[in-house]
Amino acid sequence: MQDRFQYRADREAYSAARVRALEALLIKKGVITDSTVDTVLEFFETKMGPFNGAKIVARAWVDPSFKDRLVEDTPKAIAELSLPEGMAGAEGEHMRAVANAPGVHNLIICTLCSCYPWPVLGLPPYWYKDPTFRSRAAREPRAVLAEFGLAITNDVEVKVWDSSAQIRWFVIPERPAGTEGLSETELEALVTPEAMMGVAISQAA
Repeated sequence: MQDRFQYRADREAYSAARVRALEALLIKKGVITDSTVDTVLEFFETKMGPFNGAKIVARAWVDPSFKDRLVEDTPKAIAELSLPEGMAGAEGEHMRAVANAPGVHNLIICTLCSCYPWPVLGLPPYWYKDPTFRSRAAREPRAVLAEFGLAITNDVEVKVWDSSAQIRWFVIPERPAGTEGLSETELEALVTPEAMMGVAISQAA
């Protein structure tokens, strides 16, 4: 992604240094403790992340009625599953799912900022927040998807969904061909955050 959107070579190191400086200042002023950031990161590494999204998508793949309910009322359908508490909070408010189909491919962006359904996708990657990606994906989604290695033919409609504080979108990718004999747990392993964002497709292992 760094070459694609022309990031400065030291972007991550530079950002990390700024974060450490800000964290030190907040600790010094008593706003947070030295364990606050670790606690938040641990939460999104173990309780809220793409592993939840994978469970949701795998269930939609094996249960068409659940898929219909997921598209119709995403929070209500998610509540049917045994997922950690807090799926509707911490950037999970107002989540909505859209489903890919043979003639439709969905792409998720956020033109205003970086609104993102953290409980099902984890923390947003750098490129999702980059102004270049946000503006180009809205104007020329096929070209941007091609740069991700995903060529969408002209007979497939590309729909772009703009996330916001009011609605945070994610994609139900199409189930890969040849996976009819896989269990729901095995299917979960095929679901990636990129596929749930629409910049990739799920593929059989």
